[in-house]
Amino acid sequence: MNESLALFSLFWSSFLSATLLPGSSEVVLVSLLLTHSASPLLLILIASIGNTLGGVTNIIVGRLVPELKPQKGLDTARCWLQRYGTAALLFSWVPIVGDILCVLAGWLRMPWAGSVICIFIGKTLRYLILAVVTLKWTMGTG
Repeated sequence: MNESLALFSLFWSSFLSATLLPGSSEVVLVSLLLTHSASPLLLILIASIGNTLGGVTNIIVGRLVPELKPQKGLDTARCWLQRYGTAALLFSWVPIVGDILCVLAGWLRMPWAGSVICIFIGKTLRYLILAVVTLKWTMGTG
């Protein structure tokens, strides 16, 4: 796979994985790291940007939701966001929970800049750790 196609695939996989759609951008990232499709830092950056934009899409969805019915999981996430503010979005990478946090951040009209920055940091750290573990593992087995 050429580098452009690899980066395009990673971006869209990362974007879609961060929306309410199911996906596994981690598998795509690891695959591209193992095949040396591009620089690891470039792969991490592309995955982080795609995943962050997917999280922003969830914030927009949340801003469009007029009213959320009380539910145990939603109430817990809402209380967490209200208590910790945009810093709670550092955990937007956590499967399912992260999607809910982003939607609720939009619904609660949390500040855009702080939300996007925290989402980007959280998602980048996740991809960075995954890349380091993958590359160290391959160095140890090679």
